[in-house]
Amino acid sequence: MRNYEVMFVVRPTLEEEATLGVLADMKKVLEDKKAKIVSEKNMGHRELAYEVKGFKNGNYFLLEVEAMPDAVKEFDRIANINEDIIRHIVVKVEK
Repeated sequence: MRNYEVMFVVRPTLEEEATLGVLADMKKVLEDKKAKIVSEKNMGHRELAYEVKGFKNGNYFLLEVEAMPDAVKEFDRIANINEDIIRHIVVKVEK
């Protein structure tokens, strides 16, 4: 297992309940691939550095996970498909 930080930004036009639903769905994608979510942080509504897909702000989430590379690849694939996620990044953490 490797350590990763996964950050994604959910579009700001969603209501809070739907935004938390996106978070739950993305956590499920990782957990279905046997990833362990070490910590989860809702960073709240923030302004983007530049406009992305017509949005100037979004709801940020940060997950620290222990996972195999295939779990992270699946997260990346689903995040690219999901229209509610306007930007995401996965960073491998060296410990």
